[in-house]
Amino acid sequence: MKDIGILNDVTDISEIKRAILIKVAKYSYEGTILSHYESIPFELTNRLTPVFRCCVYKERTIFADRVRMGMGRLPIDERHENNDPAQIVYVIPPACEGCPIERFTVTNNCHSCLAQKCVKACRFGAITKTPHGAYIDSTKCKECGACMKACPYNAIVDTERPCKKSCPVSAIEIAETNNLAVINEEKCINCGRCVVACPFGAIADVSQLSAVIAEILDPEVEIIAMVAPSVEGQYGPYSVKSLKAGIKDLGFDDCYEVSLGGDITAYREAEEVLERVAQGKKTTTSCCPAFFNLIDKHYPTIKDKVSTTVSPMVGTARYIKETHPNAKIVFVGPCIAKKNEVKSRYPKEIDYCLTFEEMGAMIYTKEIDFAKYEPEEEVASYYGKAFAKSGGVAAAVVQVCKEKNMEPPVAVLCNGVDECKKNLMTLKINRFQGDILEGMVCDGGCINGPGKARPLMELKRDYEKLLKATKNVEVIKTCDDTGISNVNMHRPGTHHA
Repeated sequence: MKDIGILNDVTDISEIKRAILIKVAKYSYEGTILSHYESIPFELTNRLTPVFRCCVYKERTIFADRVRMGMGRLPIDERHENNDPAQIVYVIPPACEGCPIERFTVTNNCHSCLAQKCVKACRFGAITKTPHGAYIDSTKCKECGACMKACPYNAIVDTERPCKKSCPVSAIEIAETNNLAVINEEKCINCGRCVVACPFGAIADVSQLSAVIAEILDPEVEIIAMVAPSVEGQYGPYSVKSLKAGIKDLGFDDCYEVSLGGDITAYREAEEVLERVAQGKKTTTSCCPAFFNLIDKHYPTIKDKVSTTVSPMVGTARYIKETHPNAKIVFVGPCIAKKNEVKSRYPKEIDYCLTFEEMGAMIYTKEIDFAKYEPEEEVASYYGKAFAKSGGVAAAVVQVCKEKNMEPPVAVLCNGVDECKKNLMTLKINRFQGDILEGMVCDGGCINGPGKARPLMELKRDYEKLLKATKNVEVIKTCDDTGISNVNMHRPGTHHA
């Protein structure tokens, strides 16, 4: 069983996270995680010499919190005593560097010019001229940015915290007592953008890695993995046919393609959209959980426009349960918000959720080489697999309409959270021009999710190549031939359910 040693040459925060996940996976597979988790921080750090923090004691404290999160626990912090159990993203307090509070800063580029455009632009008297250049009084500054725009030398820079800047819903706040980042759970949509944005890795998602491996080790448990459409490219140039065989060697009893769930989602969503078009109503997709949360928490007046069709993940789980009613089901994908979707909306249908990054630790530990596996049967269509990229859901819905010889709806695509917010606002004020709004919070779609296992350019190259090689282009026939057409694809409590 492959292990990892002291982190002497850390160049990226992702290396630290990966190393800790590998340690958690290793001891979980050995069945000794409860007796070893406290030693992991010592195994990964030098005895006396720090590598990336001020001292080894701080490094070990941060590692200890990350290990806890890898075991499904929360960072040691009293603030989380009354947290929402479905909240996935948390700040690791000792890792938060307390970035500069003053958002706008005058740099050495300031020439102390005579025009004093920055001083004149400020309506709050926050800027004064000194012999050494302009000075911003943070107690008066309202962070409007007028001074920065006015400076002819670009000498004033915006140093807003990366985590705050990345959050599309202003859920990152700063504690007045210690200047550390705090997540407002009532606003947070668990998209994971802050997890990726923080340069110190001070924000992380809770993992179920250890719990999944514990289920794998239990001989009485049937445990089945289902992998997201974006799985191709995550672990190299291997098709889902080879990946399924290798994933079963991690200890899973079987592995299903969620792309097949994409096919049935497109089938049922097309029917729902056409029904709404006939009634003069608009529809948004519901596949992206961060997009769903965005509407639920920040655009509640248009919740009635969200499709009642469940996501491909849920559809696939229901399909599996028809033949494996007692199985434990694990969804694996690039999405952190999926963990929230499972815990908050479908805890009785899906048992666990892992990211591709977390499964990567299992693959490393068990030394899985996908190149050696004989390909298994591939069941999903091209369109089900294309759910992984921006525009894929809408394209699949349009394809279903063509197969039914019906006029396809007018689709508007939202590639990234900024476009989502813009189009949701038009929907809110009844200015939306299309029939269906496809929303994906991650730029480029699910393939660029925060839990991906490889850099985007590398995995996208392999993903696109493998997608193009898919020969099955019939959505409805795929659903009928596999029997997934019989699955109820609507959310509980909706009129379609």
